[in-house]
Amino acid sequence: MKRYGVLDRINKTADLRELPYSVLYELCGSLREFIIDHVSQTGGHLSSNLGIVELAVALERVFDSNRDRIIYDVGHQCYVHKILTGRKEAFTSLRQYGGLSGFLKPEESQTDPCITGHASSSVSVALGMAHARTLKNQKYHVVAVIGDGALTGGMAYEALNNAGGSGEPLIVVLNDNNMSITQNVGAMSRHLAHLRVSPRYQRAKAKVKGALSHVPGGRTLTNGISRVKSGIKSVVLPTTLFEQMGFAYLGPVDGHDLKAVCEILTRAKAMKQPVLLHVMTRKGKGYRFAEEHPGSFHGVSPFDVLTGKPLKPAGMNFSACFGEALSALASQDERICAVTAAMSSGTGLTGFAEKYPSRFFDVGIAEEHAVAMCAGMAKQGLKPVCALYSTFLQRAYDQIIHDVAIEGIGVVFAIDRAGVVGEDGATHNGVFDVGFLQQIPGVTILCPSNFDELRSMLAQAIYKRGGPVAIRYPRGGEGAFTTDTSSEWAACLTGTDSPDVSIVTYGIMVNQALQAASLLEGQGVRVQVWKINEISEQTRRLPEGWVQSLGGRVLVLEDAVHNGCYGKSIEEALQGTGIEVCLCNLGNRFLPHGSVAQLYKECGIDGESVALRIQEWAACQHMDG
Repeated sequence: MKRYGVLDRINKTADLRELPYSVLYELCGSLREFIIDHVSQTGGHLSSNLGIVELAVALERVFDSNRDRIIYDVGHQCYVHKILTGRKEAFTSLRQYGGLSGFLKPEESQTDPCITGHASSSVSVALGMAHARTLKNQKYHVVAVIGDGALTGGMAYEALNNAGGSGEPLIVVLNDNNMSITQNVGAMSRHLAHLRVSPRYQRAKAKVKGALSHVPGGRTLTNGISRVKSGIKSVVLPTTLFEQMGFAYLGPVDGHDLKAVCEILTRAKAMKQPVLLHVMTRKGKGYRFAEEHPGSFHGVSPFDVLTGKPLKPAGMNFSACFGEALSALASQDERICAVTAAMSSGTGLTGFAEKYPSRFFDVGIAEEHAVAMCAGMAKQGLKPVCALYSTFLQRAYDQIIHDVAIEGIGVVFAIDRAGVVGEDGATHNGVFDVGFLQQIPGVTILCPSNFDELRSMLAQAIYKRGGPVAIRYPRGGEGAFTTDTSSEWAACLTGTDSPDVSIVTYGIMVNQALQAASLLEGQGVRVQVWKINEISEQTRRLPEGWVQSLGGRVLVLEDAVHNGCYGKSIEEALQGTGIEVCLCNLGNRFLPHGSVAQLYKECGIDGESVALRIQEWAACQHMDG
């Protein structure tokens, strides 16, 4: 087993408080080596965790995370915290089925105060905890560690405004690495850039105060200077937005100067008011490839540490296909624009941004704004395509209804990472979009199962469909059983005129349906597989001729939660027909982290499980008969 120096001697956070700074710096080197080694084997979030090492060590040294509440936002930057709070040995199972989560998870440790899988919520949660502390007359500190990328989300400003005005003692640590997942954008990014290069005010103030302390009457002079401090600040460093909100602003401080960070955290800890501590870090620090390409090493699959190359080269995937298809359409139509929320690379839009920079809009982590902006663009004659992960589209639900659907505005939603995503766990699975979109009047959901369908459906959505159209597709590639289908709303992929069971499904779940049909064929069970190409008001009504072709039993297979699933519509439409309906989906629960194949198996929606379920269903029918 590989040894990691001083890290091997750290078993609890209290151990940190006994170490001199020279040893703590050695510990930081060991932590980086440990993280690189383990993430290279399991995959995970690398750049952000390498950049926060000294800050995380300082937080565990100055505060007691067993009692104090330290909230990481976004929670994927919590690896050092987990290593130092008793989970070091479990890191071989990071993001693996049944293993350690890649995010904060209170079930794992009392030192994880809450789940933070989505950005921008930490200050709100921290203020709530601070209020609870005050009302219950308890004593503990509350710290929100928020990245500058998460600070582009509007919820963060609602919370900062409320927290600063409350006077409630809490500390907001702004981890400023000048990067979120892709390059930061907007006015806040420029404001932080100004603050980074203007620490001279803090240095000048400290020097004047130090000099006056040795002069007779110096205290009186210092107090006098404090009374006109705001005037001096306005000349040397304009008042920060945070100070205007009611925070005491400290910094900027070098986030890799461990001693300086500890000292300023200790100072903030003693202040009985809202404090914002501005810490500058370098994303990917300590690993050359991650420092040079922090975006590429934000979330990684297993890789070779020596070369930085992934162990399994990435093939063509739905995201890349979408980006190429949109670029091709945009080359023929100047009205087409692409909008995303800090996910240009993840949604396959890097090439589009390079080719058509004036028509590419990255709004930061602000999905609500992205959707409403698209509504305005479409109203004025443009053709906006809003590319978001399914799990993040949830945050823009009101805007989809209020700003888009009520007026029937032609906005196209490219919903990436739809369905089961896997290793990132409950906060990232895109299993709710079918439920919340199909209940909105006028919304059409297109469900490609392969790259050709995605290209065709994207063109349909932009040019041939009216009103809001969503195209949902998964992370990764097509799968083994993809089959081209017509542009009809439904197509029979395989089966017989008198089936024992019809499997109705959509998107890449067709792969599992076809696998089940193949297995059942050898068992003498006649199976039809129907692929639904769209979910809309039309497909929820079900044409009469199609109903007659289904046979006596229908299994609806979906990678979506049970509540609000498309199968409910099928079930309702088939009431009174004598056709039995079985809904086969993810159930009503939040899925754990693990590979997609493992989660399919656990939920019973993989091909083998579906085949077994149909066999048991057929056997029960036979016995009843």
